Amino acid sequence: MSVLVVGLSHRSAPVSVLERATLAEDVRAALLRDALAAEPATEAVVLATCNRVELYADVDKFHAGVAELSTLLAGHSGVPLDELTPHLYVHYEDRAVHHLLTVACGLDSMVVGEGQILGQIKDALAVSQELHTAGRLLNDLFQQALRVGKRAHSETGIDRAGRSLVTFGLAQFPAGTVEGRRALVVGAGSMSSLAAATLARSGAASVTVANRTAARAERLAHLLREQGTVASTITMAQVPAALADADIVVSCTGSTGLVLTADQLKTAVHGRTGAPLAVLDLAMPRDVDAAAHGLDGVHLVDIESLAAASADAPMAADVDQVRAIVAEEVAAFGAAQRAARVTPTVVALRAMAADVVAGELARLDGRLPGLDDKQRAEIAQTVRRVVDKLLHAPTVRAKQLAGEPGGAGYADALRELFDLDPQAVAAVSMGPPAVPGSRSARPAAGVPGGIEGGHE
Repeated sequence: MSVLVVGLSHRSAPVSVLERATLAEDVRAALLRDALAAEPATEAVVLATCNRVELYADVDKFHAGVAELSTLLAGHSGVPLDELTPHLYVHYEDRAVHHLLTVACGLDSMVVGEGQILGQIKDALAVSQELHTAGRLLNDLFQQALRVGKRAHSETGIDRAGRSLVTFGLAQFPAGTVEGRRALVVGAGSMSSLAAATLARSGAASVTVANRTAARAERLAHLLREQGTVASTITMAQVPAALADADIVVSCTGSTGLVLTADQLKTAVHGRTGAPLAVLDLAMPRDVDAAAHGLDGVHLVDIESLAAASADAPMAADVDQVRAIVAEEVAAFGAAQRAARVTPTVVALRAMAADVVAGELARLDGRLPGLDDKQRAEIAQTVRRVVDKLLHAPTVRAKQLAGEPGGAGYADALRELFDLDPQAVAAVSMGPPAVPGSRSARPAAGVPGGIEGGHE
């Protein structure tokens, strides 16, 4: 089986297409279930952020896998396949691994080096584990991506090359836009919470939080007040009126329609003097009507304008360092996966050897009934030690060689040389019974911790 990824991002598709291809949480869950229900995928993970929609799968057929995953993405996003196809990219095996690790390190982000993508990777893995669609291969891969992403940020200066979308977005406004100003944050999810915290740290005089769920808005406001910020909450219905009192508006909700219209913003700035109303739209699809770009008294920064502003070249040396880390880790992941493929054969070989030893010891008991328990134990230990020593070198060497490129044939060689039962090897490969709801019998690993959720 091999890793296949089919997806689109800000690098392959215009924002207008990305907006339409955005997947709501319930749609992502349906996509994962349908991916496993259809051949040839046995595992699946969806990575969906502001700037990308990617479907990862463990497949046994490349062309059939590409066709199936592309069709599924089109069907669940609502974008016709013939319209979506020109913007799709496909990566397979080591290239798929390289792509995910590159994404995890922030090299493929709109703002190179920003770290919020790690939270999205963690969330994508957690959802797949909850739905039992991620088995051993994709668990290993996504866990590796999280480790490599953290390594890149700790061992290099990639953080200097880019900042989070919130920080980068606020930096598009004139100096002094935040300090001492009144801020309105629409939404209380991970990105909105990050925006509120960033505004507070940057010296905003007050932060008002609006959210469809009042309890979540109040929880965020309470956290801000604990940090010494003047914070309050309003309902979503009160947002249009609150615009007139705000100096900065940051919006990032999960809404599929507009949250702020051009007319509402025009009304809010009517008669306004001084600095224009700064509006940062971090949602995908957009929360704020794009027509607001042409309004007097409004300075709108959205995902599309952020993409244009992020074209500044990051620090080349830091990027080169991260690329070297990614290349090293891709090679290590490939070696580990190749070595893992020979493990069931080694386990089956040792199990067969144990059965042979047990049979011979039983025959010895029948031929030498006068042996006492101490003598039987000494003979048994000696026989087992001899067998272990004979098997040690070839099995260890087989694992080492299997980890090298082209080493897949060593498992086949062991099976042929020792005439191992293919069903016995397959039984070891299957491991524990499959998790209910999954066609993959591979057990899921634990959810990684220690990384805050966020958006790319």
